[in-house]
Amino acid sequence: MLLQRLWLQDFRSYETLDISFESGLTALLGKNGFGKTNILEALAYVSNLKSFRRSPTESLIRHGCDAAFIRAVGIREDREVLVELEIRKGRSKVQVNRQKLKRSRDILGALRVTVFTPDDLALLKEGPSIRRDYIDDIAVSLEPTFDLVLSKFGKILKQRNALLKQCRGRLDSSAAVTLDVWDEKLCTIGSQVVEKRRQVLAAILPVLSDRYQELSVDSAAISATYVCSWEGEFAAAINASRNNDVRRGVTTCGPHRDDIDLQINGFATRTQCSQGEQRTMALALRLAGHLLVTDRLGEPPMLLLDDVLSELDEDRAASLLQTLPEGQTVISSATALPPLVKADRELTFSDKGVLVEKT
Repeated sequence: MLLQRLWLQDFRSYETLDISFESGLTALLGKNGFGKTNILEALAYVSNLKSFRRSPTESLIRHGCDAAFIRAVGIREDREVLVELEIRKGRSKVQVNRQKLKRSRDILGALRVTVFTPDDLALLKEGPSIRRDYIDDIAVSLEPTFDLVLSKFGKILKQRNALLKQCRGRLDSSAAVTLDVWDEKLCTIGSQVVEKRRQVLAAILPVLSDRYQELSVDSAAISATYVCSWEGEFAAAINASRNNDVRRGVTTCGPHRDDIDLQINGFATRTQCSQGEQRTMALALRLAGHLLVTDRLGEPPMLLLDDVLSELDEDRAASLLQTLPEGQTVISSATALPPLVKADRELTFSDKGVLVEKT
């Protein structure tokens, strides 16, 4: 889908906003605090009803308002696609081409986006959950029905944990029978989650390696390994951990505790690599997922780059912008684009916060 236009009403800092986009590179330039990231956040929210800032829904609504509204118009296969969102603290409403969606997950695939922000260093520096989310998001982009598998796994895990807490450290015969049922379901759905993650990671690795080489000034050996939180068969591991799970009141092994081990030249990116290497790896991860989705689905997602120039040195920034993948890209920056890079559309925030197009 090629996004052509975005309308915002009472979204974040915007009372109203009407902005159009080109098929190539659109640059949003201006001082920090003028709302550049808010525009990118709205574009991403249309894709999956999630804030890439990990913000709660109510924070998207302009202060003092009851709801925020987003309308996005694009073209897919020579047909116009209209996505309309009404965001409220409770349940939001979603329409595609004037038809109300019964389930939020039905929005997946209407508009695909890839987002890179300075916070993506968390992919390397923080705990395993953000790396699991990275793989899961790509898997859902490739196969939207995988979101249902993840949802089922989450519900089963919640039910199992609730039962474990009710046991209060002691498992009677009745609870044991119920736990057997949840264990079987957890193993069935959990195995599907792990298998899909392994497939996606295997497909990403060669693309990740190539992209890292393009962005980095030095060649490097890149590895990405899926690390399970158990050994052997999942069913056997769940059974072996039962006593410990009952004692602690929580499920101690499973896909919800797995990790991805990322290394550069045999060194762990989380603890043994430089800041420059970490930033390059984080960006390479996002672009690798973007390129994999493009290759598998035959159309590139919209690429959103939020304030990346301030986080990269001059060489890496130039390399990134000169080798952008084909498709639609929106970049926000507090500084001007490198001299050799020309945007198809360049919008600058004036000192009063008004968008002005460069002619």
